[in-house]
Amino acid sequence: MSYRLQSSGAPAGVLAIESPLHDLEVIIRSRTPLVAVETNEEPQIVRITRKIGQRLQLKAYRWTVTEGLQAFDPCDQPLQSLVKSQDILGYIKTESKYSLFLLLDYHPYLQDSVHIRQLKDVALTYEKHYSTVLLVGPSLKIPEELLPFTAMFRLPLPTPDELRGIVLEVAGEWGAEHGRREVETTNKSLDLLVRNLGGLTATDARRIAARAINDNGIIGEADIPEVMRAKYELLGRDSLLAFENETVRFAEVGGMRRLRQWLAVRKDFFHGAQPEFDPPRGVLLLGVQGCGKSLMAKAAAGVLGVPLLRLDFGVLYNKYYGETERNLRKALETAEVMSPCVLWLDEVEKGISVDRDDDGLSRRVLGTLLTWLAERKKPVFIVATANDISGLPPEMVRKGRFDEIFFVDLPSPENRREILTIHLKKRGLDPIAFNLDELTQVTEGFSGSEIEQAIVSARYAAHANGGDLSQADLITEINQTRPLSVVMSEKIDELRRWAAGRTVPCD
Repeated sequence: MSYRLQSSGAPAGVLAIESPLHDLEVIIRSRTPLVAVETNEEPQIVRITRKIGQRLQLKAYRWTVTEGLQAFDPCDQPLQSLVKSQDILGYIKTESKYSLFLLLDYHPYLQDSVHIRQLKDVALTYEKHYSTVLLVGPSLKIPEELLPFTAMFRLPLPTPDELRGIVLEVAGEWGAEHGRREVETTNKSLDLLVRNLGGLTATDARRIAARAINDNGIIGEADIPEVMRAKYELLGRDSLLAFENETVRFAEVGGMRRLRQWLAVRKDFFHGAQPEFDPPRGVLLLGVQGCGKSLMAKAAAGVLGVPLLRLDFGVLYNKYYGETERNLRKALETAEVMSPCVLWLDEVEKGISVDRDDDGLSRRVLGTLLTWLAERKKPVFIVATANDISGLPPEMVRKGRFDEIFFVDLPSPENRREILTIHLKKRGLDPIAFNLDELTQVTEGFSGSEIEQAIVSARYAAHANGGDLSQADLITEINQTRPLSVVMSEKIDELRRWAAGRTVPCD
């Protein structure tokens, strides 16, 4: 059932300001000389600072490198022009009294020893001027010398009610601009939009809500994938996570019936249909390379109807001390903000093998990951894939880390026939035109990816010979291929022996 969406009248910015205003006011009342404010929401922090100045009867100023020092009340404007960053710090130390100074985009100056010393002087002389300096930037690395004098402050993200208010406000603006009073939506679509705007700042939420509405004045379920893609572009710019645009349906997966059924049963519980049940947390997929682990990660996102984020552990490591763990924490935080989603930990053994000589880095990475797996509260479904069980520490594979550990083996004859059918149809070929029984027999020991590649290569060969793909072309290509099960038979046999009795077969 659809209905008309109208603005409630109260600006969302007004709704979102009271809580951070109170928190920042408490910090200023505590007489902390320096306050580090990490935010891109410059208009909001300017409004809050101005409001606090009025409430506490303090002079309030804003400074930028382009405009210099500007008083919020023209009566408080200094007689001299203060544009240079060092001049403003000297003014605060020697000339100011009972004031608030908002220094915008100040992060580059925190790398300079002269500015650091001047800020420390301002802090040490606080009891002579009682002026508070708010350092504002998108990312602030406070030098060690200033930490004892600095309080950290972050604007809280909008609550669901505030996000709903933002959507209503954007809808009202759209209606006024287009000569219409209302935007069409449904309860379900509106709730989905609000839920998927979670984790964004007010400005970013407003921008994405406007994008969802602007096309046709309708908020529908079809808008949600684009909303999630836009959200990831904002959140994942400096993250190692990759947003996988294409998920798959179960119909595109050959075999793996037990795993497919396991996921289908848990779909509604993941979305909180019955809160009294523990939501599914994730699976670990072990198995032979090329047998569909990656495909099942995409299928999990497809069946759950959520975005798929991929973390490649092969590119996680950084040569600088502490950066690898920071990269991992940033990626995991992004996944939580993007929730509900599927997080695919690709080739997880490459990142947490504790046998390598790396001064304990892998052990620290493992600890960070295990802590997050145990403590996360957001609906992030984990699909961890691994090819080498010997590289996984016992802490990772013990029961409880994942809901289940599945083993992905080479496809059975029935599954090979299904895989052949899927990949022939995918390329516009009629499976009935081929002898699938023969192809199933000659591909014994082939993985799903090897079967697909045989079809691809045979098509090239047929085209080079000036004809369409035939049974003979396929048989020739298959006979020329040495599958992984032959090339690395010992390692695959060892993997199968380990999996027997320890894991659940996917079929």
